Amino acid sequence: MKPFLLLGTRAEDVPADEEYRLFLRFTGLSPDELVRVRMEAGPLGKVDLDAYSGIFVGGGPFNASDPIEKKSPAQRRVEAEIAALLDEVVARDFPFFGACYGVGTLGAHQGAAIDGTYREPISVIEVDKTGAGHDDPLLAGLPDRFAAFVGHKEAISALPVTATLLVRGEACPVQMFRVGRNVYATQFHPECDVEGISTRVRAYADYGYFGADELELTLAAVRRLPVVHTGSILRAFVERYAR
Repeated sequence: MKPFLLLGTRAEDVPADEEYRLFLRFTGLSPDELVRVRMEAGPLGKVDLDAYSGIFVGGGPFNASDPIEKKSPAQRRVEAEIAALLDEVVARDFPFFGACYGVGTLGAHQGAAIDGTYREPISVIEVDKTGAGHDDPLLAGLPDRFAAFVGHKEAISALPVTATLLVRGEACPVQMFRVGRNVYATQFHPECDVEGISTRVRAYADYGYFGADELELTLAAVRRLPVVHTGSILRAFVERYAR
Protein backbone atom coordinates (compact mmCIF):
# COMPACT_ATOMS: atom_id res chain seq x y z
CA MET A 1 0.00 0.00 0.00
CA LYS A 2 1.16 3.51 -0.74
CA PRO A 3 1.31 5.66 2.40
CA PHE A 4 -0.98 8.55 3.21
CA LEU A 5 0.41 12.05 3.81
CA LEU A 6 -0.51 14.19 6.83
CA LEU A 7 0.22 17.90 6.49
CA GLY A 8 0.37 19.66 9.86
CA THR A 9 0.60 23.35 10.69
CA ARG A 10 0.82 23.41 14.49
CA ALA A 11 4.01 25.07 15.77
CA GLU A 12 3.50 23.77 19.32
CA ASP A 13 5.08 20.33 19.76
CA VAL A 14 2.64 18.85 22.29
CA PRO A 15 -0.60 19.37 20.31
CA ALA A 16 1.23 18.69 17.03
CA ASP A 17 2.52 15.33 18.21
CA GLU A 18 -0.82 14.41 19.76
CA GLU A 19 -2.59 15.30 16.51
CA TYR A 20 -0.37 12.81 14.70
CA ARG A 21 -1.11 10.11 17.30
CA LEU A 22 -4.83 10.76 16.95
CA PHE A 23 -4.72 10.50 13.16
CA LEU A 24 -2.85 7.21 13.53
CA ARG A 25 -5.44 5.94 15.98
CA PHE A 26 -8.56 6.87 14.04
CA THR A 27 -7.26 6.00 10.58
CA GLY A 28 -5.84 2.69 11.76
CA LEU A 29 -2.59 3.45 9.94
CA SER A 30 0.91 2.72 11.23
CA PRO A 31 3.64 5.40 11.33
CA ASP A 32 5.11 3.91 8.14
CA GLU A 33 1.71 4.26 6.48
CA LEU A 34 1.09 7.87 7.52
CA VAL A 35 3.92 10.24 6.62
CA ARG A 36 3.82 13.50 8.56
CA VAL A 37 5.16 16.82 7.31
CA ARG A 38 5.04 19.85 9.61
CA MET A 39 4.55 22.65 7.11
CA GLU A 40 5.06 25.41 9.66
CA ALA A 41 8.64 24.22 10.16
CA GLY A 42 9.85 24.73 6.59
CA PRO A 43 8.98 24.65 2.89
CA LEU A 44 6.85 21.75 1.72
CA GLY A 45 8.57 21.21 -1.59
CA LYS A 46 7.07 19.30 -4.47
CA VAL A 47 4.55 16.62 -3.49
CA ASP A 48 4.41 13.65 -5.85
CA LEU A 49 0.76 12.65 -5.60
CA ASP A 50 1.50 9.34 -7.29
CA ALA A 51 3.58 8.34 -4.25
CA TYR A 52 0.57 8.53 -1.90
CA SER A 53 -2.84 6.97 -1.44
CA GLY A 54 -4.29 10.23 -0.17
CA ILE A 55 -3.65 13.43 1.78
CA PHE A 56 -4.84 14.64 5.19
CA VAL A 57 -4.53 18.21 6.44
CA GLY A 58 -4.78 18.72 10.19
CA GLY A 59 -6.04 21.75 12.09
CA GLY A 60 -4.17 24.69 13.53
CA PRO A 61 -4.36 28.32 14.60
CA PHE A 62 -4.05 29.82 11.09
CA ASN A 63 -7.13 31.72 9.86
CA ALA A 64 -7.59 32.15 6.12
CA SER A 65 -9.77 35.23 6.62
CA ASP A 66 -7.16 37.22 8.58
CA PRO A 67 -5.92 40.35 6.81
CA ILE A 68 -2.75 39.62 4.88
CA GLU A 69 -0.75 42.08 7.00
CA LYS A 70 -1.63 40.10 10.15
CA LYS A 71 -0.46 36.79 8.72
CA SER A 72 3.01 35.62 9.64
CA PRO A 73 5.54 34.77 6.90
CA ALA A 74 5.04 31.09 7.81
CA GLN A 75 1.28 31.33 7.38
CA ARG A 76 1.58 33.10 4.03
CA ARG A 77 4.01 30.44 2.81
CA VAL A 78 1.82 27.57 4.03
CA GLU A 79 -1.26 29.04 2.38
CA ALA A 80 0.55 29.48 -0.92
CA GLU A 81 1.94 25.93 -0.79
CA ILE A 82 -1.42 24.35 0.03
CA ALA A 83 -3.14 26.40 -2.68
CA ALA A 84 -0.62 25.18 -5.25
CA LEU A 85 -1.07 21.60 -4.04
CA LEU A 86 -4.85 21.92 -4.23
CA ASP A 87 -4.59 23.06 -7.85
CA GLU A 88 -3.35 19.57 -8.69
CA VAL A 89 -5.50 17.74 -6.13
CA VAL A 90 -8.73 19.25 -7.40
CA ALA A 91 -7.78 18.92 -11.06
CA ARG A 92 -7.08 15.22 -10.56
CA ASP A 93 -9.85 14.70 -8.00
CA PHE A 94 -7.15 13.14 -5.83
CA PRO A 95 -8.18 11.83 -2.37
CA PHE A 96 -7.87 14.70 0.11
CA PHE A 97 -9.31 15.23 3.58
CA GLY A 98 -8.89 18.53 5.42
CA ALA A 99 -9.96 18.60 9.09
CA CYS A 100 -11.02 22.04 10.38
CA TYR A 101 -8.21 23.92 8.60
CA GLY A 102 -9.45 22.04 5.55
CA VAL A 103 -12.36 24.48 5.45
CA GLY A 104 -9.96 27.42 5.32
CA THR A 105 -7.73 25.79 2.71
CA LEU A 106 -10.11 23.94 0.39
CA GLY A 107 -12.84 26.51 0.95
CA ALA A 108 -10.55 29.41 0.07
CA HIS A 109 -9.23 27.53 -2.95
CA GLN A 110 -12.78 27.09 -4.26
CA GLY A 111 -13.73 30.72 -3.68
CA ALA A 112 -15.94 30.23 -0.62
CA ALA A 113 -16.85 33.21 1.55
CA ILE A 114 -14.91 32.65 4.79
CA ASP A 115 -15.37 34.98 7.75
CA GLY A 116 -16.28 35.11 11.42
CA THR A 117 -20.06 35.00 10.97
CA TYR A 118 -20.39 31.39 12.10
CA ARG A 119 -17.50 31.04 14.52
CA GLU A 120 -18.08 28.48 17.28
CA PRO A 121 -16.57 28.21 20.76
CA ILE A 122 -14.67 25.06 21.62
CA SER A 123 -17.33 22.53 22.55
CA VAL A 124 -19.29 19.49 21.43
CA ILE A 125 -22.25 20.08 19.12
CA GLU A 126 -24.72 17.91 17.24
CA VAL A 127 -24.64 18.00 13.44
CA ASP A 128 -26.87 16.49 10.76
CA LYS A 129 -26.22 14.69 7.50
CA THR A 130 -27.76 16.26 4.41
CA GLY A 131 -29.40 14.29 1.62
CA ALA A 132 -26.08 14.14 -0.19
CA GLY A 133 -24.44 13.12 3.07
CA HIS A 134 -26.71 10.10 3.29
CA ASP A 135 -25.31 8.91 -0.02
CA ASP A 136 -21.64 9.67 0.68
CA PRO A 137 -19.48 6.59 1.36
CA LEU A 138 -17.48 8.25 4.16
CA LEU A 139 -20.67 8.84 6.16
CA ALA A 140 -22.41 5.54 5.42
CA GLY A 141 -21.98 4.14 8.92
CA LEU A 142 -22.98 7.28 10.83
CA PRO A 143 -26.42 8.11 12.23
CA ASP A 144 -28.40 11.00 10.75
CA ARG A 145 -27.40 13.18 13.72
CA PHE A 146 -24.11 12.79 15.58
CA ALA A 147 -21.91 14.68 18.03
CA ALA A 148 -18.66 16.36 16.99
CA PHE A 149 -15.91 18.53 18.46
CA VAL A 150 -15.73 22.11 17.17
CA GLY A 151 -13.82 25.29 17.94
CA HIS A 152 -13.02 27.86 15.27
CA LYS A 153 -12.84 31.62 14.73
CA GLU A 154 -13.90 31.48 11.08
CA ALA A 155 -16.15 29.38 8.89
CA ILE A 156 -17.72 29.26 5.45
CA SER A 157 -20.64 31.66 5.23
CA ALA A 158 -21.38 30.95 1.56
CA LEU A 159 -20.55 27.59 -0.03
CA PRO A 160 -19.30 27.77 -3.64
CA VAL A 161 -21.27 26.03 -6.39
CA THR A 162 -18.39 23.59 -6.88
CA ALA A 163 -19.00 22.09 -3.42
CA THR A 164 -21.58 19.61 -2.15
CA LEU A 165 -22.77 20.08 1.43
CA LEU A 166 -22.66 16.78 3.36
CA VAL A 167 -23.12 17.77 7.02
CA ARG A 168 -24.76 20.87 8.45
CA GLY A 169 -24.95 22.44 11.90
CA GLU A 170 -27.37 24.87 13.50
CA ALA A 171 -24.93 27.56 14.62
CA CYS A 172 -22.51 26.93 11.72
CA PRO A 173 -24.28 25.69 8.56
CA VAL A 174 -21.26 24.25 6.70
CA GLN A 175 -19.75 21.41 8.73
CA MET A 176 -18.59 19.07 5.94
CA PHE A 177 -18.46 19.33 2.18
CA ARG A 178 -17.00 17.59 -0.85
CA VAL A 179 -15.54 18.88 -4.11
CA GLY A 180 -15.72 16.44 -6.99
CA ARG A 181 -15.94 12.86 -5.75
CA ASN A 182 -12.82 12.54 -3.59
CA VAL A 183 -11.87 15.92 -2.07
CA TYR A 184 -13.29 16.54 1.42
CA ALA A 185 -13.20 19.10 4.21
CA THR A 186 -14.78 19.26 7.65
CA GLN A 187 -15.30 22.18 10.01
CA PHE A 188 -15.52 19.81 12.96
CA HIS A 189 -12.60 17.72 14.21
CA PRO A 190 -13.04 14.02 13.30
CA GLU A 191 -9.52 13.25 14.56
CA CYS A 192 -10.18 14.25 18.19
CA ASP A 193 -11.14 12.52 21.41
CA VAL A 194 -11.76 14.17 24.77
CA GLU A 195 -8.11 13.96 25.81
CA GLY A 196 -6.91 15.35 22.49
CA ILE A 197 -9.29 18.31 22.40
CA SER A 198 -8.45 19.04 26.06
CA THR A 199 -4.75 19.18 25.20
CA ARG A 200 -5.54 21.76 22.54
CA VAL A 201 -7.73 23.77 24.90
CA ARG A 202 -4.77 24.12 27.24
CA ALA A 203 -2.21 24.70 24.47
CA TYR A 204 -4.23 27.47 22.82
CA ALA A 205 -5.63 29.10 25.96
CA ASP A 206 -4.10 32.45 24.96
CA TYR A 207 -5.13 32.34 21.28
CA GLY A 208 -8.52 34.02 21.65
CA TYR A 209 -10.76 30.96 21.39
CA PHE A 210 -12.18 31.70 24.86
CA GLY A 211 -11.78 34.22 27.67
CA ALA A 212 -8.91 34.20 30.12
CA ASP A 213 -11.25 33.03 32.91
CA GLU A 214 -13.05 30.37 30.84
CA LEU A 215 -10.51 27.54 30.78
CA GLU A 216 -12.42 25.24 33.14
CA LEU A 217 -15.74 26.05 31.46
CA THR A 218 -14.24 25.15 28.09
CA LEU A 219 -12.76 21.90 29.40
CA ALA A 220 -16.23 21.04 30.72
CA ALA A 221 -17.88 21.98 27.41
CA VAL A 222 -15.91 19.34 25.47
CA ARG A 223 -17.33 16.69 27.80
CA ARG A 224 -21.00 17.66 27.59
CA LEU A 225 -21.81 14.96 25.03
CA PRO A 226 -20.00 11.74 24.10
CA VAL A 227 -18.34 11.87 20.67
CA VAL A 228 -18.26 8.32 19.33
CA HIS A 229 -18.84 8.43 15.56
CA THR A 230 -16.60 11.00 13.89
CA GLY A 231 -13.36 9.01 13.98
CA SER A 232 -14.96 6.42 11.69
CA ILE A 233 -14.99 9.02 8.91
CA LEU A 234 -11.19 8.95 8.81
CA ARG A 235 -11.13 5.13 8.83
CA ALA A 236 -13.66 5.11 5.97
CA PHE A 237 -11.44 7.50 3.99
CA VAL A 238 -8.47 5.16 4.37
CA GLU A 239 -10.46 2.06 3.51
CA ARG A 240 -11.85 3.72 0.40
CA TYR A 241 -8.60 5.12 -0.96
CA ALA A 242 -5.79 2.82 0.19
CA ARG A 243 -4.06 1.49 -2.91
